[in-house]
Amino acid sequence: MSYPQQGQGQPHQQQQQQQQAYQGGYAPAQQQQQGAVARGTGINMKRRNPAAAWLGLPIITLGIYGLVWFFKVHNELHEYDRRIDNAATNALLSMLFGGITLGIWPLVMWVKLAGRIAQAQRAAGLQPTCSGGMGFLLGIFGFGVLYYQIQLNKIVDRYGETPAGQQVSLVA
Repeated sequence: MSYPQQGQGQPHQQQQQQQQAYQGGYAPAQQQQQGAVARGTGINMKRRNPAAAWLGLPIITLGIYGLVWFFKVHNELHEYDRRIDNAATNALLSMLFGGITLGIWPLVMWVKLAGRIAQAQRAAGLQPTCSGGMGFLLGIFGFGVLYYQIQLNKIVDRYGETPAGQQVSLVA
């Protein structure tokens, strides 16, 4: 009976540990190549067509889809990374009753959404590119949903063909 020399058998153990870490979910392709350690798991978000979320569905539903989109995005961000607070109900209420605060409450929620998206981008191992200032400016001109959905799709695209609702690994 021979014992492995020092250093032998370790790559197999590391590979086995990585497989166990990703069991039940998909790790980003770049993470698998670099051998980065997963920091947690979350539920992958749904990839939406930015033009449909921005213009098509809100026109068809007479604006109701905008409220649905705002609620779903906040909820999916929380499910993706539990460190992001669940502000889905608060976001929806801000849109429904924001007139009481002369539109300040919805505006605050709109700008905070950019911070939540940037936090999710960091959790996916991406450079955060979502800006609250840019979301605010584009929102004034009616392009805010388009901008935010493009930023959200960057996170979803990070995981390749992983379906929505599937568990994925977070790297930060």
